[in-house]
Amino acid sequence: MIKKILKSVREYKKESILTPVFMLGEVLMEVLIPILMAKLLDNGIETGDLNNIITIGILLVICALFSLCFGMIAGRFASIASNGFAKNLRHDLYYKVQDYSFKNIDKYSTSSIITRLTTDVTNVQNSYQMIIRIAVRAPLMFIFSLLMVFIINKKISLIFFIVVPIVFALLIIIVRIVHPYFEKVFKTYDELNNVVKENVGGIRVVKSYVREEHEIEKFDIVSEKIYKLFTKAEKIVASNSAIMDFALYFSVILICYIGAKSIVAGNLTTGQLASLFTYSMGILSSLMMLSMIYVMIIISLPSMKRVVELLDEEPDIKDSDCVFDHVPNGDIEFKNVDFSYSDDESKLALDNINLNIKSGETIGIIGATGSGKSTLVNLLPRLYDPMKGEVLVGGINVKDYRLYALRDAVSMVLQKNVLFSGTIRDNLKWGDAKATDEEIMVACNLACATEFISKFENGLDYYIEQGATNVSGGQKQRLAIARALLKKPKIIIFDDSTSACDTMTDAKIRNNLKEFMPEVTKIVIAQRISSVEDADRVIVIDEGKIVDFDTPKNLMKTSKIYREINDSQKKGVK
Repeated sequence: MIKKILKSVREYKKESILTPVFMLGEVLMEVLIPILMAKLLDNGIETGDLNNIITIGILLVICALFSLCFGMIAGRFASIASNGFAKNLRHDLYYKVQDYSFKNIDKYSTSSIITRLTTDVTNVQNSYQMIIRIAVRAPLMFIFSLLMVFIINKKISLIFFIVVPIVFALLIIIVRIVHPYFEKVFKTYDELNNVVKENVGGIRVVKSYVREEHEIEKFDIVSEKIYKLFTKAEKIVASNSAIMDFALYFSVILICYIGAKSIVAGNLTTGQLASLFTYSMGILSSLMMLSMIYVMIIISLPSMKRVVELLDEEPDIKDSDCVFDHVPNGDIEFKNVDFSYSDDESKLALDNINLNIKSGETIGIIGATGSGKSTLVNLLPRLYDPMKGEVLVGGINVKDYRLYALRDAVSMVLQKNVLFSGTIRDNLKWGDAKATDEEIMVACNLACATEFISKFENGLDYYIEQGATNVSGGQKQRLAIARALLKKPKIIIFDDSTSACDTMTDAKIRNNLKEFMPEVTKIVIAQRISSVEDADRVIVIDEGKIVDFDTPKNLMKTSKIYREINDSQKKGVK
């Protein structure tokens, strides 16, 4: 797991190595300072030797300056290394998610992915910075300080050989108790982000139904849960300070007692006793830092696992070894296709689908909600792969195309389309980044979008707000259709994509496509019979099975489901 994450260090290896090198320099200077202080007291102040006082004083200033410089440089390198590492890690995660299929994305909630790219990466970043800086400083300071105490007075050093193992054992126990709380916290963060995402995304519905109090209550419940978990964890971690304070005061009392007796006996000088106090502080503060590093690592371990889960997730849809870079035409064929979202044969969303559609045909798809209409068309651009059978486009199995080539040849216009913040031109160029304004306007004419674009003050430069809140549902759908047409696809799929348009606009768009794009295969999923009644053929799908596939005229005679839908919409249900 750690090896996987450390691959994101990359170009920041130099800073990651130099940080502990300069930390070593800082520690060495800090270890020398108490020795010099002892000499200043014993050989300068007590003897009244001014030359020694000046010489040692200058050495102390030099050591302090070097310590300051080493610390500042180490801090700078640590900041560059940790921030660069976090930048690369976010980059790797984001790029990995871009390669996911719908099935991979379905495995994780959107809020969970966002938490992993933000909160979890930040935890890993903080942990990394502490490891390359404090995790180097603390053990070095601990070892050198303990060594100096042993050199100065072996008897006093025994205090730490007794105190340190006890304190360390207690700190480990505390950390082990607190670890499960932090694991629960980050899972709860996913819930919190999901509540916020749903609320902000559906704020119009919330306000329409006056459900603000209900949403606030939902938020408060999850927020309170995080508060309680963190409070419990912090209360346990706070006992670190109490243990360290007790160990420090206990050690100081023993050092005072043994040190005083040693000075009287002539085995210890006043300066050495003062340095022992400094080293004892260094030993215990280093131990405290080590415990905090351990806590930080324990906190970040769940985050590391969650980050690595995304990095290890392998896209189930990849380019095969035998690939085609060009889709020759819009022929479509399904051969004995079965599909299940859960890979469970007993829960098939599509069951034994067989279809043959010629390039340039206009095909309608009618069926009840949940019957498998959208699932069927999602297999064409390989947003999902079938469990069994084959899907062919242009006479070639979709698995044998490069994903880019296949998806570039298949345009999809969804009922719930997404427009991104930016100008209309920026959004439409998603279809073709090199499209000229003339090409854009041709697509807009076919999608019946020119009439409202021309009314905007800036035309194609009209700015679409985040969430496309400043355009209507019908306008959004027509812009999405124009964007799809700019791709100049071999197949274009309309998944109930004119539901927000009036019937006249719907009919005009269909006529435009039939007249100006005769070679493109057009698949129209619709709830309205009027949207498919001029199609070449219509698929009637029910519970994942194709029950009828014929011309609208013939279906009126042979298909009970088609007639029922037609009668309910044109005559009204009695």
